[in-house]
Amino acid sequence: MSLLFRWSAHLPLAVLHMVGAVLGWLAYLASPTYRRRFRENVAQAGIAPRQARRAIAEAGKLVTELPWLWLRPRTDKLPKITWQGVELLEAALSQGKGLVFMTPHVGSFEVVPQAHAARFSAQYGDMTILYKPSKFAWLDALLKDARSAPGLEAAPTTTGGVRMLLKSLKQGRVVGMLPDQVPGEGQGVWAPFFGRPAYTMTLALRLARQTGAPMLVALGDRLPWGRGYVIHVHPLQLPLDQGDEVAAAALNAAMEDLIRQRPGMYLWSYARYKQPRPESRP
Repeated sequence: MSLLFRWSAHLPLAVLHMVGAVLGWLAYLASPTYRRRFRENVAQAGIAPRQARRAIAEAGKLVTELPWLWLRPRTDKLPKITWQGVELLEAALSQGKGLVFMTPHVGSFEVVPQAHAARFSAQYGDMTILYKPSKFAWLDALLKDARSAPGLEAAPTTTGGVRMLLKSLKQGRVVGMLPDQVPGEGQGVWAPFFGRPAYTMTLALRLARQTGAPMLVALGDRLPWGRGYVIHVHPLQLPLDQGDEVAAAALNAAMEDLIRQRPGMYLWSYARYKQPRPESRP
C-alpha cells in the first residue's frame, strides 16, 4: 500500500483528480454504510441532495490528491495558488502573537498548509500542524513525512504535541488544526452542529485564549483539470471569554455558515456525530 501511495505521487494532479472523481462515486455506490451516512448528514444540515451531490466526487479527489500533495518530488512545485483574503492572514501575523489557522473538512484542506509554507514560512517560520497518529504503521510514517516537509512541523495529539503548538504560538508562528474533527474523550465538549450535539475540540480555543493569538479559517477550492487551488481566508471571532461550551457552539455555527456556502465541497461522509474514543488527555 505504501508503494502504491508513493508511486501515485508521480502522476499529474489532473489525472489524480479524474481518478478520484470516479473512485468517489464507486465508493458511494458500493457502500450502503457510506451512502447512508452521507445522506443522513446532508439531511441533518437541511441541504438539498442535489446541492451536495458534487461532494461525492470531491471526496474521491481528496483521497487521490494526497500522495501528490504529501510525497511529490521536492523539485515539483505546487500548481498555481491564488489567495483571497490574504490580507487578513498578513494582518494577523503582523501582531506577533502567532495564529491559530483552522481548516475544516471543506474542499482541499490538505493544500492549505502546503500553500502557507510556500508563501509565508521564509518570513514567519514553519507552520506547526496538529495531526492524529494513525493505527497503521505505514500510514503513520507517511503522515509524519508529509507534515514535516519544508516549512511544516508535525505535532501529534499528545502532551508533547500540545507543548509544540504552544511554543510555536509564543514564537509568533502559525498552528493549524481541523476544527470539525472529533477529538479524543476528555479533549472537547458537546456543542450543536446543524442542530445535533457533536463532540467539539477545545484545544484551539484554549490555545487562543492563553496566548491571545488571533484565529482564522482557511478553505482550499480545487480548480478544474488540476490547474491549481484557490485559498480563501475568513475571519473568526469567538466568545473565548465565555467558556468552552459557548465558544465551541460559536465555532460550530461558523463552520455551518461556511459549509452552507459550499455544500458540494464538504466531506459529508465524515462521522461528525460519533462518540469520542477514550484517550489520555494532553
